[in-house]
Amino acid sequence: MKIYAICDNTDTRTGLRLAGIDGALARGTEELKELFDAVLNDKDIGILLITEKLARLMPETINDIKLGRREPLIVEIPDGHGSGRRPDFITAYIREAIGVNI
Repeated sequence: MKIYAICDNTDTRTGLRLAGIDGALARGTEELKELFDAVLNDKDIGILLITEKLARLMPETINDIKLGRREPLIVEIPDGHGSGRRPDFITAYIREAIGVNI
């Protein structure tokens, strides 16, 4: 089983390659769709890392894959410019899930 990364910038891709994770750059929605199709057709890829910025371009597709397929496991990662999430996203998630303020 391989890990593959789809990144939106060269720095993130280089860092992951240094860690032994192969990947590609996607500069827009069309490139991202082509890479997604290639990943889904490659049965050796078990984990797909994708930067949060790119994941926001295709949220429905990513959710369909997460809910409808066992593989690949899709993991959204922040890129070198940080996370696109609010600073309190964990506490907001807990508050929304169980209704407890932390």
